[in-house]
Amino acid sequence: MTFDELIARAQSVHGIRQLSPEATAGSVAAALETDRGHVYVGVCIDTACSLGFCAEHAAAAAMITAGENRVVRMVAVGRDGRILPPCGRCREFIRQLHPDNREAEVMVASGVIVRLGELLPHDWLA
Repeated sequence: MTFDELIARAQSVHGIRQLSPEATAGSVAAALETDRGHVYVGVCIDTACSLGFCAEHAAAAAMITAGENRVVRMVAVGRDGRILPPCGRCREFIRQLHPDNREAEVMVASGVIVRLGELLPHDWLA
């Protein structure tokens, strides 16, 4: 799968939705491709008391639920289709799901692709 296709999958679930007076979802969407070629998507959930989570976590939870944990490619999309790099928490989280996830390709800006390990240069698990 190309990054353009992965971006399209993330954009297909993107869109802010008011869940309650205290919570919104969908301002960021993410798509993860696994080594088996499956794609999992997710959206962030933002709450007034910071109990929400990132889109990458939602996509990873769907992946884990389906019995997979090896990511080969990932992208997150924000408002206006802007590509967003994963936050530090998401980088570490995805890394810990499978040792080979350090080799996952991550689009961090439009046209800029790096390996997850490059975003965690001093891995405390190495």
